[in-house]
Amino acid sequence: MLSTQFTNTLTTSVVAKTRRAPSASSRSSSSRVVTRAGAEDPLMLRAIRGEDVERPPIWMMRQAGRYMKVYQDLCVKHKTFRERSETVDLAVEISLQPFEAFKPDGVILFSDILTPLQGMNVPFDIVKGTGPIIFNPVREMDDIKSITPLEPEKSVPFVGESLKILRNEVGNEATVLGFCGAPFTLASYIVEGGTSSNYKIIKKMAFDSPKVYEALMNKLTDAVIEYTRYQADSGAQVVQIFDSWASEFSPADFSVYCLPYLQRIVAECKKTHPHVPLILYSSGSAGFLERLATTNADVISLDGSVDMADARARLGMDQAVQGNMDPLHLFASQDFITKKVHETIQKAGNKKHVMNLGHGVMVGTPEENVGHFFKTVREYRY
Repeated sequence: MLSTQFTNTLTTSVVAKTRRAPSASSRSSSSRVVTRAGAEDPLMLRAIRGEDVERPPIWMMRQAGRYMKVYQDLCVKHKTFRERSETVDLAVEISLQPFEAFKPDGVILFSDILTPLQGMNVPFDIVKGTGPIIFNPVREMDDIKSITPLEPEKSVPFVGESLKILRNEVGNEATVLGFCGAPFTLASYIVEGGTSSNYKIIKKMAFDSPKVYEALMNKLTDAVIEYTRYQADSGAQVVQIFDSWASEFSPADFSVYCLPYLQRIVAECKKTHPHVPLILYSSGSAGFLERLATTNADVISLDGSVDMADARARLGMDQAVQGNMDPLHLFASQDFITKKVHETIQKAGNKKHVMNLGHGVMVGTPEENVGHFFKTVREYRY
């Protein structure tokens, strides 16, 4: 993680404002937060449902951490990502840092898509400068048989505790988001052993060993369904599903090797949690946007591979969308940022749009520009 240069004034303000979360021990781990639709709901929920709102809601992928000086200061003492994301008080504090600084309309839990793997007998670590490392890559059917069903309340209780506290801290000022990795993206790490430049091993498994691939994907799909439901029960009002590497497939192959599992996740989660919107994100998705929409996800999150106006024309105005400013726009002048914000919102229209970036906010992004991004959207009126 690289530190971000920023003014001492805002940094001091962020530190001073950050609320200390109640300790996990002060809350009941068995309590369930029930999400229901209602007129008092935060802006994001109302916008996703297509209600009349005065402006689009806004949050940023990866908004907690990375680029914030207050986060970098915390990393000096708490050096590993897993300590920061798996310790309730730290995860809550980090999740709230951008909320206190910029007042986004969404507060996403500081975590990682690989977090549930520890409850599935898939040992891993996240190493600074290297990324995820899977200690025992899954390649054969016997490897898949060793993967255990996920019981998140037992294996990752810190996720639920953190979400409950965030929901209490944020109230109706913003929407609390959970997130998870999609089956193929999780499988790509598990099979490749970490990040990959070409995903050759996982794709060869899909093409040449379909029974092995299907067995792995079905296990992961079951886990994602369970994990999504658990986050919703714990206080997440929206859950975003990241299929970051699905675009490694051609659109036709995506329909075979990814789409059925995504469709099952949405269908099963909607049976038990119909009022919890699901956002589906896949980078490089311009070639299969219409296929993503067949999942019936409430929101399709767009990256920079498609123009917002084109996406609206292809998906229709009844499909809620999220995005999709280029993260690099936030390195430009504030006048340029304002122009791009207005262009994106105007192309998206005045209903069913959540303002966001097309990818995660980048390390080194000036915090004053992030603040301007949020301020510009908050001041916009349809």
